[in-house]
Amino acid sequence: MTNARILPRVGVLAIQGDYDAHARALADVGAGPCEVRKAEQLEGLDGLILPGGESTTMLKFLEKHNFFETLREFCAAHPVFGTCAGTILLAREVRNPVQDSLGILDAVVERNAYGRQIDSAILTAPSALPGDELEMVFIRAPRIVSVGSAVETLASRDGAPVLVRQGNVMAATFHPELSEDRRIHRLFVEIVSIHKALLEISGENQL
Repeated sequence: MTNARILPRVGVLAIQGDYDAHARALADVGAGPCEVRKAEQLEGLDGLILPGGESTTMLKFLEKHNFFETLREFCAAHPVFGTCAGTILLAREVRNPVQDSLGILDAVVERNAYGRQIDSAILTAPSALPGDELEMVFIRAPRIVSVGSAVETLASRDGAPVLVRQGNVMAATFHPELSEDRRIHRLFVEIVSIHKALLEISGENQL
């Protein structure tokens, strides 16, 4: 068996945002990235990244192409990582303004909470990840207003969570794909690999 066959296959929703940068980051940490633009392209994937962009535009695309419910079902059953607008899509509730979301992450998210694009920033802060402080690139970032008891905060900005994990679900209000630091993508691929292995073991036990 070749390495290409055993790599976890992680899709990147390629509607908006820097999905190429996510794909490069995934390849750097040992995953096989795949661009996803149609519902049928989710088949056979082990995990999925929902990148940044404009969340309302992404919603319109998903609804127009009858992709929204299929995406919700996939995200409920597989590891998923949302960044910036992807975090908005994953949230249980969205504010400023209210909009539909997938409801996968037990969190309330406020859109454009840090101002306009010119108010964007690159910060470093401590995190729960091993190693040095984490570089965080914020671009018209949302704010996670509150999280449920099952959600672990891995990094914060001014007291608000900016990197969280809920089981197989991860979300960041910033853009880790724009940093040289690969720790966040590495963690997500580890989650995907463990989930994939457990599914394979479960399948073997049913034979």
